Amino acid sequence: MHEIRKILAPVDFSKHSGYSHNELSGKKPRENGCFKDIEASKAEFEKLQNKGYVRYDDLPLETKNGRVIAVEVISTVFLVNDHKVIQCNIRDITRRKLMAATSQQAPPNGMERRALERRASPRMVSEQLEKKIEEHRQTESALLKALEEIKTLKDRLLIGSIYFHQEIKKKHKFDNIIGQSDGIKYVLYRAEQVAPTNATVLLLGETGTGKELIAAAIHNLSTRKERPLITVNCAALPPNLLESELFGREKGAFTGAETRQIGRFEIADGSTLCLDEIGELPLEMQAKLLRVIQHGTFERLGSSKTINVDVRIVATTNRNLEEEILHGRFRKDLYYRLNVFPITVPPLRQRTEDIPLLVQAFVERYSRKMGKQITSISKETMRALQSYPWPGNVRELESIIERAVILSPGPGLQLAENLCTPSSSISSEGGTLKEMERNLIMKALSETEWRIEGKNGAAKILGLHPSTLRARMHKLGIVRTEMKASD
Repeated sequence: MHEIRKILAPVDFSKHSGYSHNELSGKKPRENGCFKDIEASKAEFEKLQNKGYVRYDDLPLETKNGRVIAVEVISTVFLVNDHKVIQCNIRDITRRKLMAATSQQAPPNGMERRALERRASPRMVSEQLEKKIEEHRQTESALLKALEEIKTLKDRLLIGSIYFHQEIKKKHKFDNIIGQSDGIKYVLYRAEQVAPTNATVLLLGETGTGKELIAAAIHNLSTRKERPLITVNCAALPPNLLESELFGREKGAFTGAETRQIGRFEIADGSTLCLDEIGELPLEMQAKLLRVIQHGTFERLGSSKTINVDVRIVATTNRNLEEEILHGRFRKDLYYRLNVFPITVPPLRQRTEDIPLLVQAFVERYSRKMGKQITSISKETMRALQSYPWPGNVRELESIIERAVILSPGPGLQLAENLCTPSSSISSEGGTLKEMERNLIMKALSETEWRIEGKNGAAKILGLHPSTLRARMHKLGIVRTEMKASD
């Protein structure tokens, strides 16, 4: 059995213990009084002789000046010239232990704290505390900065997110615009031309022609498509709420304004705002809208702070705005600002070749929704659909098809009622679209003796909901006294 003749004491041992290389060379560490636990050191030394390798994960070591530190020791036995030589590698782990102890939630008890203080110098403890304080200050500063940024942006981001998810539920009924007629192709061509620019677009056309779909197509083809399209129906909101809806309000701006509200213009910053049925906008709001379009600035209701926005405007209307200007119901200067790039969406009666495609799309949609298998449409049914003038345009066609799908008993589509085709005398009269619509309603009312609802009512003949027919009669100024006068 070879005898251990020599112990190699590396430089790091001398550095940590304070003993010189000559004092340690050729001696066991415990012979110099370095290791506090002599008995444990002897036991580990015997293991070293038997196994040739020993690792001390945490060993108290007393330096030459009497300070106790924690060390990690790895000892290995080598055979050199028939003599066993011990190679010791020592690393000071006092600082690591101190940091591990201070990172725990529960503070050390008195005994543990005193042990740590004995193992670490006052200077080391002070450095650690200063480091922890500095880290805390930096963290606190970063949190305050983040909170300030959140306070600035949270209204827009949060409300924009809520609005986006709400709009998903009201998403257009089709992913793409359906049609192959020259009229719809020209509309899409014009939309593709203007989409990459920031120009204001005015979409003209009758009710139900799909102007909002065209507005969505312009937005989706633009550079702003990464943000949601924001839509405001100017006809659906009462005048007293329209301003706060568009421009927002501060808390207490008026009675009932218990919270601050961000307006649609602020939500649409960097995106596109679709002002649906802008012809219904009150004159007072038209002046404020003109300022936003011209300068990109506005104030919330109840605030004097000016807000700058970058919003692209796409407006839609079923009114003749030039006539509205003549009657003093629409501002001429606003009209010129909106009419930068007008696009007229043709009515369905001017693109009858699109009706079969639309009918097929509606049938598939509602058949799938209602769990039906409608696989055929007769030529007579399609001929009737293409012959009808569709005063309600695509929206009316959709309602007719939905009702037919509900009532069809078999795989063939059957219309729920006979569509009323206008007589040649009425259709040949010509005139404006409003006059033709007026004549058509008057004829239906005359045939039904002014009965609006019911199986044989005018609404049934025209394929309209009774409330829709009444609204159009009111809009066109049709009253029963007029009928008596015509008699």
